[in-house]
Amino acid sequence: MTLPFITERRLLNFSLAYEAIFHNKLRSLLTALGIIFGVAAVIAMLAIGNGAKQEILEQIKLVGVNNIVIKPASQQKEENVTEETGKKETKKFSPGLNLQDIKAIETTLPNIAKISPEIVIETNFVRNGLARSGKLVGVMPAYFDIIDLQIKQGGNFNKHNMIYGDPVCIIGNAIATKFFNAENPIGQYFKCGNIWYKVIGVMEQKNISGSNIKNLGIRDYNMDVYAPLQTILIRVENRGKLSNEALGGGDFEVIEGESDDEASNTLHQIDRVVVQVNQSEEMTGTADVLSKMLLRRHNGVTDFEITVPELLLKQQQRTKDIFNVVLGVIAGISLLVGGIGIMNIMLASVLERIKEIGIRLSMGATKVDIVQQFLYEAVLISITGGVAGIILGIALSLIIGQVAQIQTIISVWSVIISFGVAALTGLIFGITPAKRAAMLDPIQSLRHE
Repeated sequence: MTLPFITERRLLNFSLAYEAIFHNKLRSLLTALGIIFGVAAVIAMLAIGNGAKQEILEQIKLVGVNNIVIKPASQQKEENVTEETGKKETKKFSPGLNLQDIKAIETTLPNIAKISPEIVIETNFVRNGLARSGKLVGVMPAYFDIIDLQIKQGGNFNKHNMIYGDPVCIIGNAIATKFFNAENPIGQYFKCGNIWYKVIGVMEQKNISGSNIKNLGIRDYNMDVYAPLQTILIRVENRGKLSNEALGGGDFEVIEGESDDEASNTLHQIDRVVVQVNQSEEMTGTADVLSKMLLRRHNGVTDFEITVPELLLKQQQRTKDIFNVVLGVIAGISLLVGGIGIMNIMLASVLERIKEIGIRLSMGATKVDIVQQFLYEAVLISITGGVAGIILGIALSLIIGQVAQIQTIISVWSVIISFGVAALTGLIFGITPAKRAAMLDPIQSLRHE
């Protein structure tokens, strides 16, 4: 008998709280606005933060994990003007990035997992009357593991391909779709520039946004054709064999210990080198060692640049995390302000309804009933505001993603946490007004006008 009676009284208290809210719809809405905007801000900010984190993770996957990238830089020469002739004499000269550098890195650094030099040739692709411009990229077999590119058909280059420079290639998914739409490309021949290559592999589709291509300085892997590095050097172009005459002449001082060919080479033989390190903790130290090694091999000329994309991206992520924390704190403050607003309105409501409270107490309502009535009212306002805030927050996240062209990810946990905080806010800030209402003297309340 006790339990049904308690339940009935609680339902009565709840219904009275609901009627009070419904009777003052505008005031209840204005009271809930702080909760609505606070919850919406929390969900939207966390969605932006999750989207930024996911974007960084995707970018790290695109550039590869634990990778150090070495690229050619503008060639720098140290020159001296002689007093007798007034002519400039080059004192130091760099052979540029070349295969000897690759061999030196492989033999010197023990913590290197994989290394892959690249040579990129702008050319034309032709087959069956179709043509388009594109990039022919000379790589080593390790390249696909380093960049995390999967070969969905066929296979990778073998040892024979690499040693003898066989005219074989692996094509990007978009190239396969364009030139081999109705047939299996494996075993077919494909013309790049003036050479026909046998297709031995097709890459899996790699989803890359235009912003990532621009921001990360990477190519669209789906539109590239890959050939063995030695094939490019033998059959297409080997810039390491350019002669001094081919460069327009000029007097260069031969560095002791270097051959004439090396000394006369002013162009980089390699367009990019990707070095994969065993451990993330070793990347910064390895980058420093690589810089000193290449500087020594290039005769003190800084004609290269070394970047660690993963560390740069992680630093960018830390910056975004700090920004998101700040935004989250601001959103939390708005929830706090909303809670204070609920307490203020409920205190004012107690003062307005003193006579109503006195009538209920005189008719047998207990102090617990009064506490429950006003507490339910505060919690109902905050929960209703929380639900409205969730809807607004999801809508804001989608709108921000569309308008700002950024990735936003709405987390289920952000919705649950924000809703829980909203309900807790109503409970915490509703206790004081509810207790104040229960402490009123019934006789004095009935006399109140």
